Amino acid sequence: MLTEERRAQFKEDVARQKLKTDSSRHDGLWRIAGLILMIVGVVGAFIAYNNSLAQDDLRNVGSFQALATAFTALTVLGAALYLAAAVTRVLRLWLLRQLVESQAHTDQIAAALRDSRP
Repeated sequence: MLTEERRAQFKEDVARQKLKTDSSRHDGLWRIAGLILMIVGVVGAFIAYNNSLAQDDLRNVGSFQALATAFTALTVLGAALYLAAAVTRVLRLWLLRQLVESQAHTDQIAAALRDSRP
């Protein structure tokens, strides 16, 4: 129950300060693009590797292995895009929390200074 109270208090503080809390409209697109690239890369590398096993000419085998390596690179790129979008969302929330806490501390200091005046 304490977690729900803290979450409600955080939302209230953010609303009171009128901070922009919506995520970027491109975050979801980057995550989906990353997932698609990962899937295409894994499937493509698997197909290229399996096709290379059926070849007799070493030049064809080398070409399929290069293609499999390119699909592996595509998989890594997709993972990087997905991870970047996910980390961006977490960092945005962390920064928002830091702003709210900093404002709360500033308000406490200002109140203490006002109360300490003679």
